[in-house]
Amino acid sequence: MAETTKNRNVSLDKVRNIGIIAHIDAGKTTTTERILYYTGKTYKIGDIDEGSTQMDWMTQERERGITIVSAATTTFWRDYRINIIDTPGHVDFTAEVERSLRVLDGAVTILDAEETVQSQTETVWRQADKYKVPRIIFVNKIDKLGADFFKTVEAVRERLGVKPAIMVLPIGVENTFKGVYDLLEEQSFVWGGDELGAKFEVKKGIPEQLSADKIKEYRNILIEQIAETDEKLLEKYLNGETLTVTELKEALRRAVISYRLVPIYTGTSLRNKGVQPLLDAIVDYLPSPLDKPAVEGINPKTNAPELREAKNEAPFTGLAFKVQLDPHVGKLYYVRVYSGTLKSGSYAYNSTRNQQERIGRLLLMHANNREEIEEAFAGEIVAVVGLKDTRTGDTLCDQVHPIVLEGITFPEPVISLAIEPKSKSDQEKLGYALSRVMEEDPTIRVKSDKETGQTIISGVGELQLEVWVRRMKDEMSVDTNVGAPQVAYKETIKKEANGEGKYIRQTGGRGQYGHALLRVAPRPRGEGFEFVNAVKGGAIPSEFISSVEKGSKEACGNGVLAGYPLTDLTVTLYDGSYHEVDSSDIAFQIAGSMALQDAVKKADLVLLEPIMKLEVTTPDEFMGDVIGDLSSKRAQILGTTKRGNVSVIMALAPLAELAGYTTKLRSITQGRANPYMEPSHYDEVPKNVQEQIVAKK
Repeated sequence: MAETTKNRNVSLDKVRNIGIIAHIDAGKTTTTERILYYTGKTYKIGDIDEGSTQMDWMTQERERGITIVSAATTTFWRDYRINIIDTPGHVDFTAEVERSLRVLDGAVTILDAEETVQSQTETVWRQADKYKVPRIIFVNKIDKLGADFFKTVEAVRERLGVKPAIMVLPIGVENTFKGVYDLLEEQSFVWGGDELGAKFEVKKGIPEQLSADKIKEYRNILIEQIAETDEKLLEKYLNGETLTVTELKEALRRAVISYRLVPIYTGTSLRNKGVQPLLDAIVDYLPSPLDKPAVEGINPKTNAPELREAKNEAPFTGLAFKVQLDPHVGKLYYVRVYSGTLKSGSYAYNSTRNQQERIGRLLLMHANNREEIEEAFAGEIVAVVGLKDTRTGDTLCDQVHPIVLEGITFPEPVISLAIEPKSKSDQEKLGYALSRVMEEDPTIRVKSDKETGQTIISGVGELQLEVWVRRMKDEMSVDTNVGAPQVAYKETIKKEANGEGKYIRQTGGRGQYGHALLRVAPRPRGEGFEFVNAVKGGAIPSEFISSVEKGSKEACGNGVLAGYPLTDLTVTLYDGSYHEVDSSDIAFQIAGSMALQDAVKKADLVLLEPIMKLEVTTPDEFMGDVIGDLSSKRAQILGTTKRGNVSVIMALAPLAELAGYTTKLRSITQGRANPYMEPSHYDEVPKNVQEQIVAKK
């Protein structure tokens, strides 16, 4: 551990902040474990099947063999400092990927050489595009039966829409794979007797398994691809001059950082082959904090845009991107330091919430282990202890030079379940436990059902909710009873309508008077609630306009048709009246709520339901059964593709029809098919189904 502290003061150009991203089971955690072993961070290779990995430290991660929370660590390769975040691959934990990509400078995308580009890979690729994160691709499991390196590269070109640059060729296929040929350096890396893969041979010349023509063809393609990204190199190339390896590497680095090329490597992490060239590529081609543009934010005093460069001398600016509840030190706040320095015991200003925060302790994290440090520098990712009012996505900065960085957006919940304490002692702890859950996972929402008195917890997937219920039991000692998962329906309107709300109460003393006239109109799907003030001539005093907005918003939250939230509508307040003595904030809130309910009842109310994007990978003989079953679930079949010796069925299906789908699918395919689903959009519920849902409510 002392080694980390000793080498922390490396220059910023030698720092790499990277993430490992991919579809579930592509080998992210296995690859990270190999990186830690080969860089000397660990002395033993962790194994997922044995539950001995460093990065999957949580009990449930080891039991389930999946990554649930993103884990951070720091290691060194060739005197470069690499800060790594290993992210989950399961779509239910997409928020972990989202917030990690928001603060990373580069990423390694892991692909399965047999499955090629899978659905979650496409999802995380789009997330990385949103944050403009340069990437390298590592085609893993090249030793697997049915693995095809070139088919995977083609899938990258077609499905991800990028220009892949093949950097190495595999030597051998499937179980004969033994190494890679580096096209730029014109040499082979061959792994032999050392089972752990730490030692390998570097050989010049053409390997037996590859032909000189094939190597020449792919090397020429690579050189041409790199030259096309640089005017000077292209001119030399077209003039027939020889381009040096150094020139090519420098140009490729620029091309990767500007998203023009994506280098592709290959190997098998599980069999300990091919990881060291990937480490070289991380150092050679992924950006340092200095290669990224200065981070942009808004000055809260002037509302003008401001930039912060990655320099220790600049004013401190950081983004809190993750809150983790630690049994030893309480709340840990993961902070990416964009500029300046942060010292333990000092103060930082939370510009998002206008709060002064004390920095209690600073920690460097290695998965679930921690090492205390005195100061954090620009470009680092550290954990802070002692913050009180900070949340995920908040900006921490120097109070004299305030700035607010862009926050992090998260997906809306689509599924919920009722949760209740098992005993009176659990009841007291449940509220506290749920508030902790919402702090750590921003996609979790908690509310009380006024009719039943139940507590409803909502999230983006069944597995996510299941994991949290278990974590509350294991980590917070809260035992609960849980109802069956329920779909998060929404309500909306299909046409314009007007409504009136008049609230008059006359008691012995001062009365209550509020009167509002509203117009509601539908908005495009996914655009939410909008309030417009169109009152002329002071019909309602300005101080009561916000009261009407608040009342109408509250009515939207409780729904009108079946108690589900109303969304995608514009509410225009165009008239009303007031009483000089009796009008009040609460009277206009009630009037706004009454007017909204009156208007939407005339506006053709409909229910919306979450639609899932579904991909089923199945052997051909079960294809008819799977499609037939999907059709019975109101699914829309989008198409089918062949992937090796299996078929992939793509469909859109209502979440309400997919309860227990994995079990059903396995029973009709003898356990040989696998589903993947992620939220796609909300769509109108068919009339007959809507009537059934409303009748149940």
